[in-house]
Amino acid sequence: MTDTVKKILVLGCGNILLRDEGIGVRVLEKLEEQFVFSDNVELIDGGTRGLVLTDPISESDYVIVVDAVINGHEPGTLYRLHGDDLKLSLAFKNSFHDMDLLETLCCVELITGKRPSAVIVGIEPKVYQTDPSLEISQVLLDKIPEMIDMTLKEIQAAGGSWTPVPASTEGEKEYVSGHTV
Repeated sequence: MTDTVKKILVLGCGNILLRDEGIGVRVLEKLEEQFVFSDNVELIDGGTRGLVLTDPISESDYVIVVDAVINGHEPGTLYRLHGDDLKLSLAFKNSFHDMDLLETLCCVELITGKRPSAVIVGIEPKVYQTDPSLEISQVLLDKIPEMIDMTLKEIQAAGGSWTPVPASTEGEKEYVSGHTV
């Protein structure tokens, strides 16, 4: 990798035991199953680890966080938060993990003197505080292809690339350009 190639980190965040709260991890799993990424793209299940992610974040130029975000809109509303929007979201603690992310970004900046660019690909959850379960609500399941598309666009805009993994067995569905075929 040359100095001009940006290192891109995609973090799927959330607690999969709390239904929609785990949507970021579920989207990351789909990305890993369905695509092969260029060498400058790394996908990590960030779970709810926060400051433990300091090293991978500090080694990155661009961070894409996929997560549930509470902004008071209808469940399934998609968000792209960056720049001032990201700061506003962090200030109001709209995501389950934003304060951890903000603290981690600040720690990275203190340690290394630089802060990677960051964006959140988020979605308004429906069920997340009660009924512990591994199941994601149907409204969020239906939005996973759009979240994948948003994440792929962020990867491409940051200088990464990807190719679909061909379906390997009969009956298995392949995701291509916004649609399951």
